[in-house]
Amino acid sequence: MTFHLHLETRRTRPEHLKLTEALWDAAAKRHPELAQQLRVTIGWDDEILDEALKTADFMINQFPPKERLAERAPRLKWIQTTGAGIDALVPLSWLPPHTTLTNNRGAHGAKAEDSCTLAILALHMRFAETLQNQRDRLWKMILTPPVAGKTAVVVGFGDLGQGAGRAAHKLGLRVIAVTRGGKAEAPAEKAYAVTQIDEALPLADFLILTAPATAETCGLIDRRRLALLKRDAAVVNIGRAALMDYAALREKLERGELAGAVLDVFDEEPLPPSSPWWTTRNVIVTPHISCDSPRYMDALLDRWFENFGRLRSGKPLHNAIDPARGY
Repeated sequence: MTFHLHLETRRTRPEHLKLTEALWDAAAKRHPELAQQLRVTIGWDDEILDEALKTADFMINQFPPKERLAERAPRLKWIQTTGAGIDALVPLSWLPPHTTLTNNRGAHGAKAEDSCTLAILALHMRFAETLQNQRDRLWKMILTPPVAGKTAVVVGFGDLGQGAGRAAHKLGLRVIAVTRGGKAEAPAEKAYAVTQIDEALPLADFLILTAPATAETCGLIDRRRLALLKRDAAVVNIGRAALMDYAALREKLERGELAGAVLDVFDEEPLPPSSPWWTTRNVIVTPHISCDSPRYMDALLDRWFENFGRLRSGKPLHNAIDPARGY
């Protein structure tokens, strides 16, 4: 039996997130037995999408079409997104009842660990200030003690959060997790439910945001909760900008009421040249790179083939999204 798989990409996407024919051919060679069961179409900017949907059994698409999808794609059983976050797709009322949506959860933890290691050390050693001194040709010694013994509060303890937790733990930090249910595995020493976050925030030397943007998490770190942080605490956000009141964060940073921030996600991306974040004191801006790698799509396709094998064996798909929860 042959199945129709459609791959869809936007030309405006970063190069490492494009599904190209060359990437597919390489993945098919790595999984020849499964690839033989597929007829594949590759589309750009929805140019052939309507025609492909008529017969597609499966689709890989970060931005699946929502309008009349059940009618336009009567055979569609499974949609794979290319990212982990699906905040742009919720609510999932558009998803046909016979179609499963999966995300790429689990692909980001290793890189998130690297990025959070860098962020923690850069913030602790006041590296943004040191780099500014270099630009100003100012020789100024900024001395800091070892980072071990500090506390990292990690909001969200899924793939990204566990990567952040590993980064903090290996540097000798105490790791506290904030999760939906108030439970977390090692390396977290303690966990708070999100409803108890006010108790966790005053403990943070580093507040690391890794949670997805959901109805429960959007606006979670508001102006009031930012005021619960220590004056010398620092912030890392590799989750979503919507988790935090960025205007309030910037005010506190400019007043010197926080030690600094590493921000990888913003409400508007790419960050426009006019954004004040480029020049906010003690802030390091990274262009949404904390969790991706150059081989991101190769790994995605390997994960997709693994899941396809599970489907063919009658097993449940990994990373299936619960429409009720939105993740």
